[in-house]
Amino acid sequence: MKKIIIVGGGLSGLIAANYLASANIQVAVFEKKEYPFHRVCGEYISNEVVPFLKSLDIFPVDFKLPNIQRLQLTSVNGRSALLDLDLGGFGISRFTFDHFLYQKAKQRGVQFYLNTEVDSISFSKNRFEIKTREEVFFGDVVIGSFGKRSKLDISLKRSFVKKRSPYVGVKYHIRSKHANDLISLHNFKDGYCGISNVEDGISTLCYLTHRNNLKKFGDLKKMEAAVLCRNPFLKNIFEYSEFLWDKPEVINEISFETKSPVENHILMSGDAAGMITPLCGNGMAMAIHAAKLVSENVMQFCVHEITREELESKYARTWSSHFKKRLWAGRQIQNLFGKEWTSDLAVNLARYSKPVANYLVRKTHGIPF
Repeated sequence: MKKIIIVGGGLSGLIAANYLASANIQVAVFEKKEYPFHRVCGEYISNEVVPFLKSLDIFPVDFKLPNIQRLQLTSVNGRSALLDLDLGGFGISRFTFDHFLYQKAKQRGVQFYLNTEVDSISFSKNRFEIKTREEVFFGDVVIGSFGKRSKLDISLKRSFVKKRSPYVGVKYHIRSKHANDLISLHNFKDGYCGISNVEDGISTLCYLTHRNNLKKFGDLKKMEAAVLCRNPFLKNIFEYSEFLWDKPEVINEISFETKSPVENHILMSGDAAGMITPLCGNGMAMAIHAAKLVSENVMQFCVHEITREELESKYARTWSSHFKKRLWAGRQIQNLFGKEWTSDLAVNLARYSKPVANYLVRKTHGIPF
């Protein structure tokens, strides 16, 4: 029997673990933390994923999740526009969803190594060697689901890590008067902030900023007051919401550079393969879809329908056909955000050219699968 190693127990890794285990394939997941825990994430998922999640019995139906059907867009100066989302989506925190998927995977027999960081992955004689601080493990296939940027990316000498990224991601959970059916994208100088609701009446506030903003003001609170709150919508949120954490989740050097879906024979999935710009937080949907694609290819390899070479080339082609244009569109649309005149242009498009605006939103979404 083939043994599948998944390095990184994030959304894509957990979905792949559930899918493969449902086909009676031996799976082990290495995660450097212990569930449940928070991650920097917009926590909005497009409804394109719903049929697939239900088919695997991993749709979180019992959590009374908000049904999100509208997008609000505001400019740096506070101009605002509303759009209907054709497909819509739902909100759920990673704290809740990842833990739910972890429990489902354990019930299916997936072996978890928690609080365990992988130091290196090497491939020789048709098998992988996975080293942690304590032990050495072996596997037939490795799926890399280790997030946006990790020590493994550096050790694997992936090309995107050679270019320093200026972006910092920050996430809070708050209680606010944000409408349950709405996702908002608020612009500020050199950044943008997404807000949508998740379970239990909580709102997720997640923003991306240039590190120069933080460097100029010295700490997050001063920067938020001086930069984010120039947008009157954000000022209202920061002044009248209840912030539920003592300090936010923060991640540095978020990169939107092109990545390869296969590196050193490792099949990359989720943010490890390519990160979509957070127009509607739709990286979660893309991570789920990528997990489905990589799992389907791995299943073929496990029953000897395809060779390893065919596995790698087929997965790379499949990944590119589904996501390459979507990632490109997201990077282009991102250029409309974080500046006064371009954010005004984006709002004007949403207000006065709704067919164009709807087309741009659709380009960052997939179709139900």
